[in-house]
Amino acid sequence: MASSERVTSIWDIARITGVSHQTVSRVINGKTNVKASTRELVLRTIEEHGYTPSTVARALAGGTARTLTVLTVNTELYGCAATLRGIEEAARLAGFTVAISVLEPGAARTARDVEARLGNPRTPAIVIAFESAGVRALSALNALSDDSPVVGVVERPDSQAAAMAADPTRVWIDDRSAAAHATGQLLGLGHETVHYLAPPSSTAQLGQRGLGWQETLVAAGRRVPDPVDCEWTPRAGYLAGRELLVDPAVTAVLCGNDDLALGVLHAARERGRAVPDTLSVVGFDDAPHSAYAAPTLTTVRMDFEGLGRAAFARLHSLLEPEAPALPTLWEEPELIVRESAGPLRRTV
Repeated sequence: MASSERVTSIWDIARITGVSHQTVSRVINGKTNVKASTRELVLRTIEEHGYTPSTVARALAGGTARTLTVLTVNTELYGCAATLRGIEEAARLAGFTVAISVLEPGAARTARDVEARLGNPRTPAIVIAFESAGVRALSALNALSDDSPVVGVVERPDSQAAAMAADPTRVWIDDRSAAAHATGQLLGLGHETVHYLAPPSSTAQLGQRGLGWQETLVAAGRRVPDPVDCEWTPRAGYLAGRELLVDPAVTAVLCGNDDLALGVLHAARERGRAVPDTLSVVGFDDAPHSAYAAPTLTTVRMDFEGLGRAAFARLHSLLEPEAPALPTLWEEPELIVRESAGPLRRTV
């Protein structure tokens, strides 16, 4: 007769029997590398509790019904969309299907909110946490259970090495150093300082890109202008550009993404500012349209698809420790020099 204790997952079976969930997975899947006594204990417990392996258990057992959920704030922004493509590509190759849940800016404040999005609290998850709503969702998922498999795609922590050692379930790209490099390049072109359009961030008011910009100006002994807080959109860049470019002393603008930079380029045309002769504009991400702007956009290339593949590889290693290791490396950021940034040509 089945026990009255509620059992819904292999983690429950593992807890009751005192073995790892990987061992339960091997028993369910008929693997031979399990001691006979352990196998008997697990099977007896399954029978006593009337447990039927769920889709997550089958995922751990290497079956066919394997699903993960990706939580993200926005599926339209290039960084999020490209990261999703990388996750889906890697997941599909490993036999997983991907469900997507879009987080509203004020949503996912509690574990209960997030749990409702998963359908099953044990569903494997990846959270794209480039903004505060994603960070809240990631924290809530972590609070559900220490056994819940979850990986976060996050902004670069302040201490990369320490963060990775403490928590290997996070992946990120070093956009702080990339922003510092882009700012240094603009200063090297003869600009006295660099203005910054700051999109929303998860880690600080400026975000890691803004911190890289700020630190470079301070180290060079240059004036640090007030950053301009913006949304991610071309319109936000256009409106900010219209205000900034009234001042002819503004000769270089670093934008937190390429959409903002497109808006600044449009504002520059309206203001009669020649790019790059009297104004240099640098974007971030190297979205596909940046190579076709007029002028073409100098930008920082970010390997978001590689980051997505790495996030799935981390999750896969949590789900199936015995599975062949997948590559977890992604390309480092690279400054792509095009037409929108150049030496400052001062008019007499």
